[in-house]
Amino acid sequence: MVCGCECSAMALRVAVVGAGSAGLISIKICVDEGLEPVCFESSDDIGGLWKFKDSPEPERTSIYRSLVVNTSKEMMCFSDFPMPADYPNYMHNSQLLQYFRLYAKHFDLLKYIHFQTTVRSVTPTADFSLSGQWDIVTVNRDGKEERQVFDAVLVCSGHYTQPILPLSEFPGHETFSGRCLHSWDYKDADAFRGKRVVVVGIGNSGGDIAVEISRAAEKTFLSTRQGAWVVSRMSNNGLPLDMTSITRLNNILMKLLPSNLVNWVAERSLNQKYDHRLYGLRPRHRLLDRRPLVNCDLPDQILQGALVMKPNLRAFRDSGVVFEDGTVEENIDAVVFCTGYKASFPFLPPALSGGPDKELTLYKRLFPPSLSKPTLAVMGLFQTKGPIQPIMEMQARWAVRVFSGLSRLPSEKKMLKVIECDTKRNSKSYPCPRQAALYVDYMSYLDFMAGEIGVRPNLLRLMLRDPVLWVKVAFGPCTPYQYRLTGPGQWAGARQAILTQWDRVTQPFRTRAVPEPESRSSVLFSPLLLVLGGAVITAVLISKNETVPAQILDRCKIFLKDSWFTG
Repeated sequence: MVCGCECSAMALRVAVVGAGSAGLISIKICVDEGLEPVCFESSDDIGGLWKFKDSPEPERTSIYRSLVVNTSKEMMCFSDFPMPADYPNYMHNSQLLQYFRLYAKHFDLLKYIHFQTTVRSVTPTADFSLSGQWDIVTVNRDGKEERQVFDAVLVCSGHYTQPILPLSEFPGHETFSGRCLHSWDYKDADAFRGKRVVVVGIGNSGGDIAVEISRAAEKTFLSTRQGAWVVSRMSNNGLPLDMTSITRLNNILMKLLPSNLVNWVAERSLNQKYDHRLYGLRPRHRLLDRRPLVNCDLPDQILQGALVMKPNLRAFRDSGVVFEDGTVEENIDAVVFCTGYKASFPFLPPALSGGPDKELTLYKRLFPPSLSKPTLAVMGLFQTKGPIQPIMEMQARWAVRVFSGLSRLPSEKKMLKVIECDTKRNSKSYPCPRQAALYVDYMSYLDFMAGEIGVRPNLLRLMLRDPVLWVKVAFGPCTPYQYRLTGPGQWAGARQAILTQWDRVTQPFRTRAVPEPESRSSVLFSPLLLVLGGAVITAVLISKNETVPAQILDRCKIFLKDSWFTG
């Protein structure tokens, strides 16, 4: 809920733990809201997860050399800082890091960061129930320990530092002659050239690594417990998938139409490209029930025979492995486990880890409900079907408002009830309680937080005041700029950024002049879709007993009529 009270005259000191993407946006938002951020970064540079290093370092994130993002630039950029138009829609990790550098330079964020400084402990002060303050102990590169008091804490240290290597689950691993490693250790396929390799796990990392190794290895086997629906980064006409699928219209249709029908249509369309049953990929769950695997090349490598799908790993032999269907593959040189990570925050009070597996319990994946004063937030500890960065930015905006007293949280009892309900609802798709607790619905979660802050787009008002912009917001991609149109943190460039977002999508393709047809219809704008979408949204608003003023309806009729004959 939004509160109208005034902030304290003295700026609150906020400790920001980590200078990755979440840390950078947290620093910037603290400054925007008149708070005093102090960021502690244990490494010597910004970027966090996206800072590639040739060798993995203990207690730090690690990525492979070839990693390319799975979300497009317009969907994942910071909401008041569009990516350069010439950037490719899906970037290599080095280019994303360069974007972070541009962002930090533009908003002068580096001066708030203490590099090579590790946070040892974050503990409530003796008078926490009154002050809400935190004692923070840090150690710098010279080993000097320092203790400071902060009014609030934003934990932005990530949760990809503790790899899960489940060797104990597989008999015979002690005598296996090959190499076993986690994807955290993987950098490139050079060490696997000419080898026979098994990759365990079919998440995004597992898919990427299996494909890359299959191009160098003698034979690569991809072992999966459940299978996966595999989607490409490209949608119709070669446009970015998330730009065409993550829209407000699609979000409404998904809620109105029967899920079985939507799944059937989506699965049928996907199977027309490559039959998931034929390729050994088909999982038990429906396509829209869980996050799909985003990979453009995996089906092609299966088609070539370079990559072979196998069921879950059951055991090791001296030089081979046994799968759950009883098949055996001999002369295996390496097994790469892409089996995820355990979220670890050893510097936080143990009392905050109240989950069944000692994981953090968080209201709306952000606030520990047990705190008597809501002055600590944990960023980025969630999973979703969509880009991560816009959610982390919205988390920071909400958290800072809560710290300042401008937005209030429910009681602990209500927060725990919400956590229980969210987990129960997600358990239909994610039977594992830990995964069920982590999942958030992308647009619903963004809109909820935006509502708490006061920046959720008002579609009715947009229809009346700015029909052109309304079309882009209601029917186009839900880009982060939408949450800078009004309210706290409003950005004057948000409208123009939305109107020109497709120009930045197409800019990287303009490298060769091509002949234009005499007449063409736009692939980005369909009058029929516009009319249908307007009817759907109006019906939804009416069903919610929201009054649609006659002035809005009349103006929209004229606009839609003009759009139909001129589009």
